[in-house]
Amino acid sequence: MYFKHPNGSFIRVPQMSNHNTGPGLQSGGMTIYYFQPNAPTKNRTIVPFAKGFRMILGDPMRRRDNIDPRKTASKAVTFRCFHGDDPGPFGSPGNGPEDSVGFPMKQCSGGIRSNFFFPQCWDGVTLDPPDHASHVAQPEGTPGADGLQFFGTDCPASHPVRLPLLFMEIVWDTRPFNTPELWPKDGSQPFVFSMGDPTGFGQHADYVFGWEGDSLKRAMDSTQEMNACRQAVKVEEEVEGIYLDKLPGCNPLQAGPAPATMVPEANCNAVTTTIQDAPLPTADPEIIIPPWSVCWDGPGTHTLAPNCHPATTTTATGPAKTVPPAVITPIA
Repeated sequence: MYFKHPNGSFIRVPQMSNHNTGPGLQSGGMTIYYFQPNAPTKNRTIVPFAKGFRMILGDPMRRRDNIDPRKTASKAVTFRCFHGDDPGPFGSPGNGPEDSVGFPMKQCSGGIRSNFFFPQCWDGVTLDPPDHASHVAQPEGTPGADGLQFFGTDCPASHPVRLPLLFMEIVWDTRPFNTPELWPKDGSQPFVFSMGDPTGFGQHADYVFGWEGDSLKRAMDSTQEMNACRQAVKVEEEVEGIYLDKLPGCNPLQAGPAPATMVPEANCNAVTTTIQDAPLPTADPEIIIPPWSVCWDGPGTHTLAPNCHPATTTTATGPAKTVPPAVITPIA
């Protein structure tokens, strides 16, 4: 996610620790859950992801809210607007009063969270079709008390094999950009995705299964390495704390409502496919202190975070974080 300054430049929006995550504060990243929902009548055996399995959730070319709100998929990719330290209803990401399919059209004093419910029903045969999506489907059935259909529902006959429910959350620290003079005067909102989406309807996520052997099971059984596995930088580029004159890849803004189109790479010097032979040294993203509690080592009582010790939240010291000066750095 990027913030578009009134002068037309872009700066990346940092990420921060989610509610009840830890131990301690994290530097960027996301929260990933592997659920095993109980199906009511069929598809009760959950099959592990197979080697070579891939899927995509959402459509990066989408620029309007064109999914039937009665369908499960309409709540699979959403945003939550936080106010202060209030997390909103825990059990219903995507169906709460502060949830939306596109970018929130108001300032969110506690930041914005992206919510992703991946499909959990598979055709049992195809690992990765050309569209990366038709081999999987969302469950179907009567919505639960939370208004969602991701738990306690059956798989359709076309996709009878049950997979683990993969759920991801990314919390964006939009708080520094809540100054009224930084927002557009036309009533729109200032955030965009790097692929040129100013609507948020193109929000999407990709899953590539890469766990070796029983490593996924071992990771789920132990939290000793939690937050400690980092991918080293392999592409040399400026991404943190500076304003860019163009989005990564020189992607133009495409607001729709027609679907976005691919743009040629000509006349853009942005790095796309060049990978370094060895990891590059880089500064870690700034650790952001969120407005809510995070977990620390030790047992706790929260059902979603049983190993979360309810210690006093670390508080920020010094002046509040502000937006850096809008000095534009051209993409070289």
